[in-house]
Amino acid sequence: MANRAIAYASEALPDLDPQRLAAMVEDAARFNRDAGITGVLLFDGQRFLQYIEGPEDALGVAYARILGASSHREIVELARGRVGRRMFPYWSMRLLPADARELSQAAYADWRGFVRRAGREGSPWAAMDHLTAVVQPHLV
Repeated sequence: MANRAIAYASEALPDLDPQRLAAMVEDAARFNRDAGITGVLLFDGQRFLQYIEGPEDALGVAYARILGASSHREIVELARGRVGRRMFPYWSMRLLPADARELSQAAYADWRGFVRRAGREGSPWAAMDHLTAVVQPHLV
């Protein structure tokens, strides 16, 4: 069965404190581990950008939980589709800090096809290139 992915951006509620955020991520990681979902959640202190991947049925359930969460609003789906191999096979959910510029660059970049274009002469970075650049320092 092919893996699928969803990427979205949203705005954190102003009263989202660090303890509630940590509990939310822990709950998501537990659910994702059981469902076979992996992914990353970027947070700049005000906005989220999340990329999740896994089997289509489990991804649908996980995304429904995300849409129903009371920790954020203004949810914008950036992309949804098939992916080859997983980008984050060992992260059931990983919260990473991002600065506002990094998060904006990723959110407004081209998400079509979940492809990477960095290094191709004359090609602007795709969203996956921006996501990879933010995540790379944390892969050690």
